[in-house]
Amino acid sequence: MTDINENIESPFKLKVSFNKLLEYYEDLVKNEDKTIVAKAKRVLNIASEYPELRDGFTNTKILKNREKEISIILQDTFSPLLTKNEIKTASVPFHNLIFNKSERFRDIIKTAGKGFELKIKNMPEEYRYIIACTVILNFCYGFNLNFRRPFYYEIPDANGIMRYYKIMYNADFCEIIPTEKAPKITVEDYEELLDNFENLELWKEKFPPNSYLFKGFVISNMFDVTDDQSISNVKSTLIKDEACKDDTFMEDFYEIFRSLLGINDIKVGFSIYNNEEHTFEHVYGVTASSFLLGNVEKENCHNVLCSWSHNRLFKEHKYFSISDVDKAYNKVGDCIPQINILRKQGIKSAIFAPIANEDGLMGVLEIVSNRPKELNSVNANKLEDIMPYIVSAVERSKVEEENLVEAIIQKECTSIHPSVHWRFEKEAKAFIKDEMSGKEARFRKIVFDDVYPLYGQIDIKGSSEARNLATKEDLRLQLNAVKNIFKKAQEIKALPIYDQFIFQANNYLNGLKEHFQVDSEQQITSFFINEVEPVFAHLREVKELNELIETYHASIDGKVEVLYKHRKGYDETIARINQEMASLLDKKQEEAQAMYPHFFERFKTDGVEHNMYIGESITKEKSFNLLYLYNLRLWQLQVMCEMENAYYQMQSEFPISLDVASMILVFNQPLSISFRMDEKQFDVDGTYNARYEIVKKRVDKAFIKGTNERVTQKGKISIVYSQKQDEVEYMRYIKFLQDKNYLDNDIEIVELQDLQAVTGLKAIRVSVLYHKTENDKLFYTYDDLMKELKA
Repeated sequence: MTDINENIESPFKLKVSFNKLLEYYEDLVKNEDKTIVAKAKRVLNIASEYPELRDGFTNTKILKNREKEISIILQDTFSPLLTKNEIKTASVPFHNLIFNKSERFRDIIKTAGKGFELKIKNMPEEYRYIIACTVILNFCYGFNLNFRRPFYYEIPDANGIMRYYKIMYNADFCEIIPTEKAPKITVEDYEELLDNFENLELWKEKFPPNSYLFKGFVISNMFDVTDDQSISNVKSTLIKDEACKDDTFMEDFYEIFRSLLGINDIKVGFSIYNNEEHTFEHVYGVTASSFLLGNVEKENCHNVLCSWSHNRLFKEHKYFSISDVDKAYNKVGDCIPQINILRKQGIKSAIFAPIANEDGLMGVLEIVSNRPKELNSVNANKLEDIMPYIVSAVERSKVEEENLVEAIIQKECTSIHPSVHWRFEKEAKAFIKDEMSGKEARFRKIVFDDVYPLYGQIDIKGSSEARNLATKEDLRLQLNAVKNIFKKAQEIKALPIYDQFIFQANNYLNGLKEHFQVDSEQQITSFFINEVEPVFAHLREVKELNELIETYHASIDGKVEVLYKHRKGYDETIARINQEMASLLDKKQEEAQAMYPHFFERFKTDGVEHNMYIGESITKEKSFNLLYLYNLRLWQLQVMCEMENAYYQMQSEFPISLDVASMILVFNQPLSISFRMDEKQFDVDGTYNARYEIVKKRVDKAFIKGTNERVTQKGKISIVYSQKQDEVEYMRYIKFLQDKNYLDNDIEIVELQDLQAVTGLKAIRVSVLYHKTENDKLFYTYDDLMKELKA
């Protein structure tokens, strides 16, 4: 580069000039102090010999050729006495060209290493032009536009630690002169620019490139503000939303503390304090280590800290340091838990600072190094300035966690669906407004009128029979085990009481075969716990019986105190069916909500039931059309087919093989629903609408008229309705899904026996077509599928 204006777009045509500085010296010639006068004359004489130094120049070669003379002219501004202390440069503004510098600045750049390029940290290239224009507005037109903001250099030191230098500019030796290219800036122009800072083209229009002459230079004084910037970086990092979930969060944190402490070899960790259990725990959701815990997930505080350090953190809320872990270990051995823990991790020095507020300890900040003496009680004092921000961040995090817990509880344990949340929010705001204005505040009833209901269920067929079979098998196994132990006891020592226990066990076994009653399980369980167990406790002393009784006890479930093998398989099957079906339904619901918002809730029983309500009063907007109801009905029928398929594809994974049957209830009249505060769920509102709830609760047990056959059947979907128009509508959907190979062609329409206060119900039944696996392209009826799976 020979011309300083090369490859730079700017409103300025730059010229290095010392004219304004020389004018100061011209005034100093009149000074009474002869020494000052002599110095001023010397500077002016040099300037007169080289007029380009006053007139200005753009050729960088002149800076090199006149380096000695420029140094003399700048000698008063760059005092030789302060050159090793001051961080100072003389340069061209908005340019990286530096032509005079203090020794300390020279050393700092040299230490940064080869290839280091000096750049202002927070002055984006795209804003340089605009910032130059704001300077012109103030300098040439007298507008008081406050554009000043601190600028920084980031320069690494000898240890590779980033240090921050704040730049203060002295612009006393500058001149800005409009050229003939410069349009006159009016008040209207100024006001337009005030609202268009980022509109670069507008600024270029008002301040064309090279339309102003800049003559002079600027002096930059820099100050090491690494500590202040580290504190600021801590604040910025902790304030960021989602910061702790970022993979780079901890590495950024390391860098901040390295700059603050001036130590390259450190790591930062956290331990969160659980007040209820008095334990330290790892921070979840962050890739942060805990050096107090090591690889242990959680540990009692007394097992981690000695009594002195425990008191220091918990009572005094003060930090403590270990400057030489190995030396401390050699002195006290394994007696001090934190020293032992650190030594095992290869840590040589450490600082532990309490994260505490007036309510007590919330956690511990841990800073560790692999070198002894690096961390100590002296540099630990630097933490004083940043701990308040870490405390605030942890407090905020705890509040966010509490809010998240509440949100999860609301999601999992109540029925406030997102589609109706707006209504609850509206009433809550009204409640708060009334309360704050002194009125009697009450939470008004939440009612949605004129909504269309949809109900469906995928029910586990024969679940009661399956549980009874599992229960009887468990009881039979346990009774036989008890009987065998008493037989062995009788062989060792004949006692009539043993015969009585054997008789009782046989009596219960016969009862299981012939007449298993509702209370049979309770009676037999009571026999095991209250009669058999006390005797077994005594018989364990008999050597020949001890192993038998040990084997018996090994088969007993510790929680329920009975043999729980087959019932456990049943319970696990029911739980997994419910979980898988509910999960699939929830996932499909996201698609349905995207089509049109509606209320949705589901329940896990012996299977999964779901309610949906759709209507204008729920959506809050005047956008509802019956088209969205018909679309949701078709979606529901399709999803029920998909759930059936998904179930039979995973059936083999369950401990017990059970069947399911699906049903949809069609109700073609709109109704009202209200939120029942005591039950924390929505229910139909009004006597007329209660008919819908009666049908919903009883219809799956209904029989086909004139038969003992239930309306719901494995391998089929039953669509229960009462109006002819519903039949016509659903026949269209079935025809469509038959074409898509979701349903078979065996449609049947049946009448249902009357329910209490409900007559005239009908049902369409049609078989589902299945796939063996997700990738299977063949279609099977239920019977075909069972044959294929057993083949």
